[in-house]
Amino acid sequence: MHLRKITLFPEKYPAKDCYPFNLHNFHITRLIAFNTPVTFFVGENGTGKSTLIEAIARRCNIHIWEPVEERRFELNRYEEELYRFISVEWTDGVVPGSFFASAIFQHFTNILDQWAVASPKVLDYFGGKSLMTQSHGQCHMSYFKSRFQKKGLYLLDEPENALSPKTQLELLNVLEDVGQNGHAQFIIATHSPILLALPDATIYSFDHAPVQQIRYEDTSHYQIYKKFLNDRDTHM
Repeated sequence: MHLRKITLFPEKYPAKDCYPFNLHNFHITRLIAFNTPVTFFVGENGTGKSTLIEAIARRCNIHIWEPVEERRFELNRYEEELYRFISVEWTDGVVPGSFFASAIFQHFTNILDQWAVASPKVLDYFGGKSLMTQSHGQCHMSYFKSRFQKKGLYLLDEPENALSPKTQLELLNVLEDVGQNGHAQFIIATHSPILLALPDATIYSFDHAPVQQIRYEDTSHYQIYKKFLNDRDTHM
């Protein structure tokens, strides 16, 4: 593993009543270890898994593509500050990496198209054609297949959002193949029971306090989908 573990320091938090520092889990979870090529963060919305993924990216100096700042009704000056209160431990020195979230991926594709106007060969790194000429799901998969061939740490926030179940299976196969090569490590926040089925992956549940490693069959995602598919009439 490129990244061995992260440690949180709740005693240094600047506030206790503002997100994300008001999350109970971030006060009692002190360490998360990474022992497999793919680690999943699961949990209900608002449990902090995506926030922690972003904090890891910032602490590892991985760039997060963001659109031009827009006006907001109310600002939380602490929402991006968690990275200041965690540490990361590398196995054999720092490696490059990337952060993916479907909510901000459109901004990246726009920037990439602008680069391609001046240097078309830049598209060779992403399947050879503009990501903007493909469907939402197709451009995501073009990015995944090309980017994951490079050594690095990959942080993904709900990569399944634009993917059909069939394409999620395709991504599952990509993760398995790339993970076996040993050059890439993934930390993924997801709600997809398809991705969570990746053999030998580590799953951390943010529904537990502190955050705990659980089996695939013990995830609420697996249990809810199984119950629904086995007896859908009782849920309608």
